[in-house]
Amino acid sequence: MTAIPVPQAGFRFMPGVFQYSGGVAALPGFRLERARFAEPVPMAEGWRRIAAHLAALGRPLNAFCACELRSPAPFTEDGFVTFNRAYAAVLGEWGVLVDGRNPVARSNVCPEIAPPAEPGFHAFSYTIPDAGAAPSFVVAGSGEAPEGHANYRDHIIALDDTSAGGMRRKADWVLGEMERRMGALDGSWAMTTGVQAYTVHDIHPFLAAALVARGAARHGVTWQFCRPPVVGLDYEMDCRAVAVERVL
Repeated sequence: MTAIPVPQAGFRFMPGVFQYSGGVAALPGFRLERARFAEPVPMAEGWRRIAAHLAALGRPLNAFCACELRSPAPFTEDGFVTFNRAYAAVLGEWGVLVDGRNPVARSNVCPEIAPPAEPGFHAFSYTIPDAGAAPSFVVAGSGEAPEGHANYRDHIIALDDTSAGGMRRKADWVLGEMERRMGALDGSWAMTTGVQAYTVHDIHPFLAAALVARGAARHGVTWQFCRPPVVGLDYEMDCRAVAVERVL
């Protein structure tokens, strides 16, 4: 699928589902930057802090193009829809939506240990003008199920199979989805500066044969001990090529 440019915001996006896009890439003359909060920030405060950060940089609200969320526990299917509608409503108020499409790449995962009391922001990305910038992109998180269906559970790869073989099947599918999304943004594993895996199950049995052999671990892999955001999913990944990152 062809990425859609948003010239006024400085990025293009791979269309996805209503809650997030498949990924974003900076347009020529711009770069993506990533900012991570030292600790997760509840949604309402996070929106305020993101807006203030963009204003301090002289960037419009629609320069906001990716985010990483943390939630207390996996949502039910209906609960995830409710959460996503409230989230997308803010994007509409900010003027981020493009002809009704959500261009923002997103990951939303649930820490297994010391989870936040409520959903909040872990990190976010945005565009900055930079005439000489190298290509940069952020690929949205994906669990082991195709998106865009009426539900996740009926389409989960190796449903409820967390054996070494089941997890390998899940990881292979997610790695393929990462590659598909990167390809739509003219990206590749060779360009990535960060790769994150989210699961509470052991990744070591397939780390070398799947992630490393495929090129996904060229700078290592950050294993976040988190669950994906919907009950039934067991493995998620995201990746990025971002030269400038900061902690707020």
